[in-house]
Amino acid sequence: MTTSLDQINAASADGAAQLLHGLYEHSPWIVAQALTARPFRSMAQLQQALVQVVSQADVPAQLALIRAHPELAGKAMVSQTLTDESSREQSTAGLTQCSPQEFAQIQQLNADYNARFGFPFILAVRGPRGTGLSKHEIISTWQRRLLNPQDFEHAEALRNIHRIAEIRLLDKLGLQPSLGNTVWDWAQALAVHSDPEFKEQAQLTVTYLTEAHQACARQLVAWMGECGFDEVGVDAVGNVVGKYLAATPHAKTLLTGSHYDTVRNGGKYDGRLGILVPMICVKTLASAHRRLPFAIEVVAFAEEEGQRYKATFLGSGALVGQFNPAWLSQQDKDGISMQQAMVAAGLPGTLQAIQALKRDPAHYLGFVEVHIEQGPVLNELNLPLGIVTSINGSVRYACEVIGMASHAGTTPMNRRRDAAAAVAELILYVEQRAARDGDSVGTVGILQVPGGSTNVVPGCCQFTLDLRAPHDAQRDALVADVLQQLAHICEKRGLQYTTEETLRAAAAPSDATWQQHWESVVAALGLPLHRMPSGAGHDAMKLHEVMPQAMLFVRGENSGISHNPLESSTACDIQLAVDAFQNLLNNVGSTIP
Repeated sequence: MTTSLDQINAASADGAAQLLHGLYEHSPWIVAQALTARPFRSMAQLQQALVQVVSQADVPAQLALIRAHPELAGKAMVSQTLTDESSREQSTAGLTQCSPQEFAQIQQLNADYNARFGFPFILAVRGPRGTGLSKHEIISTWQRRLLNPQDFEHAEALRNIHRIAEIRLLDKLGLQPSLGNTVWDWAQALAVHSDPEFKEQAQLTVTYLTEAHQACARQLVAWMGECGFDEVGVDAVGNVVGKYLAATPHAKTLLTGSHYDTVRNGGKYDGRLGILVPMICVKTLASAHRRLPFAIEVVAFAEEEGQRYKATFLGSGALVGQFNPAWLSQQDKDGISMQQAMVAAGLPGTLQAIQALKRDPAHYLGFVEVHIEQGPVLNELNLPLGIVTSINGSVRYACEVIGMASHAGTTPMNRRRDAAAAVAELILYVEQRAARDGDSVGTVGILQVPGGSTNVVPGCCQFTLDLRAPHDAQRDALVADVLQQLAHICEKRGLQYTTEETLRAAAAPSDATWQQHWESVVAALGLPLHRMPSGAGHDAMKLHEVMPQAMLFVRGENSGISHNPLESSTACDIQLAVDAFQNLLNNVGSTIP
């Protein structure tokens, strides 16, 4: 028998607690404290109240909550003393049908985990879709998390407990994130297509205009047609473009979308979530035979990552008139030029056709993009959605410090001209200086000593600098300080250095009005507002140059990792993103006469 949010709000304290009994294993104090925040206007708000109670509890109370959970496939399962909720969850994951070998492996993992952390391994075994993880997924996650630091794993256990409670709450309310499930399923289905050398290793890689890339485009075209888009096609650079017409002719258009190419061995949601979320919203509109006072144009950008050719943001750049003619003659690792690849994929391959893709900003209301966060912030805050305030501007350098190679045994420490030691000193400065700004970041991602040897003082050290900040002035101040420090270190140590700027991208602050639209719809869902910059680059950066833009972030699982097979999001979080997007469409529609 299911209950409703209205019943929970109207019941006595004891009655409401009984309705929510069993959400948290043997820990009724969480529900009791959360209920003091009634009334709840959404399930998401109720869930956030539960999360806040746990986050504000002291460490002993949190540990007691973690230890209240049974071991996976442990003694409680064998003795059939699990709670009904835990029994259903472990059964869904197939843990009640372990082979002797699987059971022995799990028992050893239980012992190793308890010995390391002092509490049982907690995993939401019904998984991000709610249908259950496989035993292989459970065991590999267990092995990976055994390597976590103590405090991190403590927090990860609590995050999984909240996910378990979320699924149980859905069951109690008789709800399903049906649209989130569809988007989640689409993302899984799209990930079937991968470049051959990676597909053989069960890795996801889709680079520009490969067979896998074209298969993704065909699938998106088919889905857009099924969703009810009025116009669907593939443009001259391979973007998949779907348009849902407005209620009246000549109305302006809201542009949205993201990219469907991937990095090598990447994740299923980076870029693709921003295509699939608006697609399901259009499907909902079309199913209801509903038109808005503006058109919706969803663009699945063909290329954002720059993996096959050095042409990052090719798909979105073409829409703002920034396609470099020299790109057509670029060759990939197999000697195939971009123009040849275009023609082979059935595209015109001509500069004239590509230049015709440039959009007239006067016809557009703006650009909005939904994107998985690609970072740990929302995950650590236990928040499903975040409001992007700006996409960080960045500058990259290829650098070299030149000293003197000398014998490691005979050169006294105070006589060395060690190029690697200088760069090490600079790395520590970059770390400290970027942290001073709060939202600035600095990275030395490549560090090498050419021809280095164990017994030779490094005479040369090559490295990269990647410096980013939410605003160009803040970024430029960071760059100036880092380069000044490099000069100071080299002068002090008697070294020479070179720097070559390899990339400069302007920051893209969110448009105030469109950011407010995102904030209002997230607040309407009963969620706290968390404003944050994006450290990663996005297609929105390109559209920002010609029209107002703003982004919504969706929490990622597994510490928010991205550009990695572990990249993931739950159907529930995706559902909230869909709800937010639908509300944004409605809100914008209400402002247009």
